[in-house]
Amino acid sequence: MRARVAAIAMAVILVIYLVFVVQYSFVLIGTGVGVAVAMGIALLVLPLIGAWLLWREIHFVLRGERLVRILGAAGELPVDDLPRLPSGRAVAEAADAQFPAYKAAVEADPGSWRAWVLLGLAYDASGDHARARWATREAIKLERVSAR
Repeated sequence: MRARVAAIAMAVILVIYLVFVVQYSFVLIGTGVGVAVAMGIALLVLPLIGAWLLWREIHFVLRGERLVRILGAAGELPVDDLPRLPSGRAVAEAADAQFPAYKAAVEADPGSWRAWVLLGLAYDASGDHARARWATREAIKLERVSAR
């Protein structure tokens, strides 16, 4: 829950920042000075890129959470009984012990989005967030194809 609140707070701060950047870019363009106009135009491009990245991230999270909810409703999520550090993070060695089963499930059926989601959750529990995102992206792609 704390991560969700932090993500929402960061998104709100980014939107506020982007609004100020756009306003300042119009001020620069309004000066009529060549260099200032060029900087103002460049500043208009940056908020577009930032907004696109923010939308992409929110879209990824919502789609990933939807897949986890589907697995949860079907009773297919593993029980989270991993030992925890005082910070609440799972003990890496215990989380790593999950990998062989989930990797084997993906290797047995690489077209199963369910197996990829479970592998992503195992990566996330062990703290390997880059691989967790990669596995979740694979699950999203596979689920989208199977829904067609």
